[in-house]
Amino acid sequence: MNIVEQFAEKAKQLKKRVVYPEGEEPRSILAAKRVTGEGIAQVTLVGDTDKIAALAKEHGLDLGKCTIADPNRSPLFADFADELFRLRQAKGITHEQAETQIKQPLFWGAMLVRKNMADGSVAGALNTTGDVIRAGLQVVGLAPGITAVSSFFMMVVPEFMGEKDKVFFFADSAVIPNPTVEQLASIAVSTGRSYKALLNDEPRVAMLSFSTKGSAKHPDVTKVLAALKIAKEIDPKMIIDGELQVDAAIIPKIGQSKAPGSPIEGKANVLIFPDLDAGNIAYKLVQRLAKAEAIGPIVQGLAKPVNDLSRGCSVDDIVNVTAIAMIMSAL
Repeated sequence: MNIVEQFAEKAKQLKKRVVYPEGEEPRSILAAKRVTGEGIAQVTLVGDTDKIAALAKEHGLDLGKCTIADPNRSPLFADFADELFRLRQAKGITHEQAETQIKQPLFWGAMLVRKNMADGSVAGALNTTGDVIRAGLQVVGLAPGITAVSSFFMMVVPEFMGEKDKVFFFADSAVIPNPTVEQLASIAVSTGRSYKALLNDEPRVAMLSFSTKGSAKHPDVTKVLAALKIAKEIDPKMIIDGELQVDAAIIPKIGQSKAPGSPIEGKANVLIFPDLDAGNIAYKLVQRLAKAEAIGPIVQGLAKPVNDLSRGCSVDDIVNVTAIAMIMSAL
């Protein structure tokens, strides 16, 4: 059983609920057919009731196993609009604007998550990453102690130092181009927590740099050290260290030589890159040169899962991210 299959099995045991805001998209319909058929989660499809019913009939989805949430017909409309107005009035939104905005499927889906009517949202087949994250931020909000939405890639390396299918988490590789000190700390803590939730294993978080333990002096190194200090304050129990070059982070012999006494001990499984350039380049290099499977990007940092997809995603992608979102909802 590969890691994706393991996630599906774990999600089945949790019996969670997912919302697909893009309920009028055929890939969402086909994913709902798979997810409900395999028992991965209960599904709510957001959109026009008649359009969803027609698509369901065309693609063989049993709507008796799903819920349709039609913002234009729902008795929850007034309550949802009031809640959005309450959340956003300090930012200048009017009640009329809240009524208009809440009818947008991404916001309706996020509100279902906020109101505990769904455990997570999965979208992005039709909408941009920015739009998906914006709805999540404005409605669901950030997790306690976290200052930024970020992302990680799960990298499954076929073989590493004698271990088959070695899993690393790389962050941030998709969202924040040049994180502040506070954002970098949030990325580190969020990714460590995601690793723990998904793999039920102890995260060993390395904050990467071109320097190891003072081997170089530069403002970029100082930034990593400042972020490390904040990350430790957010989650004192997490095994986290820096600044570390990547070889000192993942190869025990080099770690012992370059960073003696580091709690990472050259056994990092979560790699935090100083900026998006490094994170994005690294995951693509490992994917192509080491033939690693790159699963993601997975959005993290919100109080509850609001996950993004590539607009070129497949049905398999939606199903896989659904399983991951359901597990992360148990954080």
